[in-house]
Amino acid sequence: MAVPHIRHATLDDEETLGRLDRVAWSPLHSVQPRPRPPYEPFYNERFGPHDHLVAELDGTVVGYVRLGYPTPLACNAHVRQIQGLVVAEEARGGGVGRALLRAVREEARRQGARRLTLRVLGHNAPARRLYEAEGFVVEGVLPGEFLLQGAYVDDVLMGCSL
Repeated sequence: MAVPHIRHATLDDEETLGRLDRVAWSPLHSVQPRPRPPYEPFYNERFGPHDHLVAELDGTVVGYVRLGYPTPLACNAHVRQIQGLVVAEEARGGGVGRALLRAVREEARRQGARRLTLRVLGHNAPARRLYEAEGFVVEGVLPGEFLLQGAYVDDVLMGCSL
C-alpha cells in the first residue's frame, strides 16, 4: 500500500472529516451514541483545523488524529492528549494509523510537550496493539467505566514520554 501523506487539517476538510467520523463510528471505540442528523459541525469552539492532522492516500482523506490538552490547567500544559484517531475502513491495516501516530508525536514535540497520553476502550484490541507497538504503555485502567451495549467496558489510560 502507498505511504500516506500527513498534513495539518484545513477549514476545507471539515465536511470530509465529519463524514469520515460518522462512517467510522463503532461501539468498539466510541462511548457516544451513533450520530444522527442533523449532524453537529466537526469543528467547534474546542477543536478546529489546527488540532487535527489528516492522512491522505492518492489525494483522498483516509484518516485523522486530534491532538489536544488533557485539561485547561497550566500545571499540565506539558502534556498533550490524542483525543481521536480515525482511519477509514478501506485504509486499515496499511500503515495509516501508524503514520498518524508518528506524526502526532512529532507535532506534540514541536508544541513543546514532554508527554503524550490517550484513552482507549479495553475491548478495542486492534487499537491497543497499535498503540503499544508505537511505544505507548498502560498507565492505568478504570474498570467497568462505561456501559456499552449491555456490557461494562474498561477505560484504559496509556501514555509515553516524548
